Amino acid sequence: MASESTFSPSEVAVLGRLIGPERESLPVLTARAILQLDFEPRDHARMHELSLKAREGTLSAEERAEIDAYGRIGSLLDQMHSLARRSLKRRSAGAKSHG
Repeated sequence: MASESTFSPSEVAVLGRLIGPERESLPVLTARAILQLDFEPRDHARMHELSLKAREGTLSAEERAEIDAYGRIGSLLDQMHSLARRSLKRRSAGAKSHG
């Protein structure tokens, strides 16, 4: 049985700073691999379901915690994707200026 790990908001903030805008760049293969990361279809479906319940005002406390976790992890994923795109753009711009 797989165990699930949860991150506190402060842990997500630390991870966000680790990969944040101050970071110069990532190796090309790493950046491309990060851009492949996404939630699984079942997670997208669950987020949609929770979003509908939130709009209706019918989320339980447990569901509120779940949607908050999806939001924090989604934000972290957005930061990772942004860093990866910037890294690839810098590499591409550098190759053009040197080529």
